[in-house]
Formats: sequence, structure tokens, C-alpha cells
Amino acid sequence: MTAITLHLDPDRHRALADLADAQGRRPEEVAEAAVEAYLRADGALVRARAERLAEEHAELLRRLGE
Repeated sequence: MTAITLHLDPDRHRALADLADAQGRRPEEVAEAAVEAYLRADGALVRARAERLAEEHAELLRRLGE
């Protein structure tokens, strides 16, 4: 696993610590879950955009493939 440093202002740090405490987890676990959720959601948006672009330019892509 690769480490990353996350700089939070005091209010966000406190909110993260409080949330982790309420969930019985470490702040790092809560942050990691948030990053995973963001990547899943953003990845879905990127895939949908790529599919839409591929459909819009299907003829051009077909010609380039010849």
C-alpha cells in the first residue's frame, strides 16, 4: 500500500476524527472509504462521458480504424 499525506484544516480534522470515533474506526479508514467512494462515482461519470463521445464519433472512429 502507498501512503499519502492529507492536509486538513483543524475543523475538517476534528470532523473526521469525530466521525471515525462515532463509527468505531480510525480516521484513516474513514478517509480511505471516502476516497474509494469518490473514485467509484467519478469513474462512472468518466466512463459514461467516454461512451457518449464514442457514440457521437462512431463513424470517425470507424474510419480511423481502417
